[in-house]
Amino acid sequence: MSNDRFLRALRREPVDCTPVWIMRQAGRYLPEYRATRERAGSFVNLCKTPELACEVTLQPIARFPLDAAILFSDILTIPDAMGLGLSVNEGEGPRLARPVRTRADIEKLGVPDPEGELRYVMDAVRLIRRELHDRVPLIGFAGSPWTLACYMIEGAGSSSFSRPKALAWDDPQTMHKLLDVVARAVARYLAAQAAAGAQALMVFDTWGGLLPPDLFREFSLRYMTQIAQMLQSDNVARHVPLVLFSKGANSHLEALADSGCAALGLDWTISLGEARARVGSRVALQGNVDPGVLLASPDAIRAEVKKALDSFGAHPGHVFNLGHGITPDVNPDNLALLVHAVHEFSARGA
Repeated sequence: MSNDRFLRALRREPVDCTPVWIMRQAGRYLPEYRATRERAGSFVNLCKTPELACEVTLQPIARFPLDAAILFSDILTIPDAMGLGLSVNEGEGPRLARPVRTRADIEKLGVPDPEGELRYVMDAVRLIRRELHDRVPLIGFAGSPWTLACYMIEGAGSSSFSRPKALAWDDPQTMHKLLDVVARAVARYLAAQAAAGAQALMVFDTWGGLLPPDLFREFSLRYMTQIAQMLQSDNVARHVPLVLFSKGANSHLEALADSGCAALGLDWTISLGEARARVGSRVALQGNVDPGVLLASPDAIRAEVKKALDSFGAHPGHVFNLGHGITPDVNPDNLALLVHAVHEFSARGA
């Protein structure tokens, strides 16, 4: 591979400069993405057409000197494959036509076949790997069981996800039944992505931070740990590094680091220095600049890049990223400036 900085950093090996990729790097801030999205006709069709998913995955790699590509897909592919009916309308976010609200609903769910109902994702992974020509590694991903369960119960996005939290309190046995089938589905899905060619895997626990500490351990951490263990028993996936990103769950960093993952993603509400002091060299760290800085001046962007690099320090095991996804209102030139600043400052040890 011509550029393996990202994989080396995940293994906490020395690199010539800090690798950088950006969550949602293929997205609406890019005019070329918007053109492809218009051709696709819908977001779901964009995800389900391997050639188009490959096209938008490669767009940021062509434009910026990024150190990794990430599969263009959506975390709700698994609930959709379970028969819940995904749709995504502009300005409304994702919706599931058939949310699960009862134990009977949950008992009907099965683990989808990655090469059956989710074949389009595996075909996209294979196509992207072929088209990348080993320029940079490819990241595959899935949502965490708790995050997927939130959407599966609520049926759409929410600021509080009160329905899934109420189920966890009122009927923990039923919630565990749902989380178990989703965890098995996620582990199988990620293992299949690794078999298809993904060289790193990531779990997005977007809504884990909504849970109080005891519920987080029981309903989020437990199932991400289960996934890590299941992947370790897979002949291919065991060799593929796993990154866990649990947004808003900084109080659980030590437990997350003990889950069996290779790296932890961090949001911007904790410094890299503090996080590293707490987890030591057990895992690599990925993050964690506030995405809003990309709407600031070039000087501010460069200052925040340097601050993050200085906070982590001269240690192996840092993958530079934002603390969450890039927003649609960002000027692509500002992202180019950030990527160049990461490489410039980290290469010269500034």
